[in-house]
Amino acid sequence: MTKRVYNFNPGPATLPLSILEKAQAELLNYNNTGMSVMEISHRSKEFEAIVSEAENRLKSLLQLNDDYRVLFLQGGATTQFSMIPMNYLKQGTQANYIVTGSFADKACKEAAFIGETHVAASSKDANHSYIPELTSLNLSDNPAYVHITSNNTIYGTQFKEFPEINNVPLIADMSSDLLCKPFDANKFALIYAGAQKNLGPSGVTIVIIRKDLIEASNKDLPSMLRYDIMAENNSLYNTPPSFSIYMVNLMLEWVIEQGGLIAMEKHNDEKASYIYQAIDSSSGFYKGHSQPEFRSTMNVTFTIANSELESKFIAEAAGKGLIGVKGHRSVGGMRTSIYNAMPKEGCLALAEFMAEFQKNNQ
Repeated sequence: MTKRVYNFNPGPATLPLSILEKAQAELLNYNNTGMSVMEISHRSKEFEAIVSEAENRLKSLLQLNDDYRVLFLQGGATTQFSMIPMNYLKQGTQANYIVTGSFADKACKEAAFIGETHVAASSKDANHSYIPELTSLNLSDNPAYVHITSNNTIYGTQFKEFPEINNVPLIADMSSDLLCKPFDANKFALIYAGAQKNLGPSGVTIVIIRKDLIEASNKDLPSMLRYDIMAENNSLYNTPPSFSIYMVNLMLEWVIEQGGLIAMEKHNDEKASYIYQAIDSSSGFYKGHSQPEFRSTMNVTFTIANSELESKFIAEAAGKGLIGVKGHRSVGGMRTSIYNAMPKEGCLALAEFMAEFQKNNQ
């Protein structure tokens, strides 16, 4: 096998080698069915067992009881930007958004096609380098829900705590940091996440939804946009992205085997510290985009003081097997995505390269 690189792309992102190898071993004959998991019927008892196991594993990791369901949907997190207001943004109410980056802004703009929106807080004034103060949110008069994006992949910021809002559903896009650390998932009425960053391959979107929201969903929508129909059919109303769901289930098994969310938090904090230390000890050669107290442990964003060196940095990093470090145009510079599956060795290799590059280019 050709040597694997360290994949710092923001998504689709790296997966644990052990999971890829297990999927490879089972690819031609899943569970003695004589068929690939990509061939078995989604109505079969074998595939229904995969869906059930994945739901139970995720609820167990998040310490959620039977008040919640886990749905495996299609259309990416972007479809949730409109599906949520379609179901819950009623006339006379306002969808409240805390805008902390590009995807939060997109979610707010999509909701505006459905009904009235309101920006309860924003970090746009400083190019989304911080998370707004959550104790002084400017909520609308009749909020239908409050929406946050828990981790901002482009800007490298992350919520360290979540809003306390009474009797208003709290909804979160956690596409890039779900399962990276323990948190109180019971605070949320709905959590959604595209799998391709921290949970598996692309093709499936995970929706964790409280049952009272399922019951309150809009019954005047096409079937594929109704949470109640998806829940009633255990995510099998139509043919689902079966291989992606299978891979998510393996990823959930892997997280449990690593020691659960407490172990994931320790793992992620350690990894991120290598790169942030390389930035902070560089005497200004590198500059992080996020204000330190809001730094993400999933996406580290930084620039080089001499911007003319950035293309050289990217090329030389690739030559050392450090792939996908180019930053988004909104920030420039570099973005290194270090989700759960990125091994510690990858972050150490990047930090060592950063020190070497600085030494050679000062």
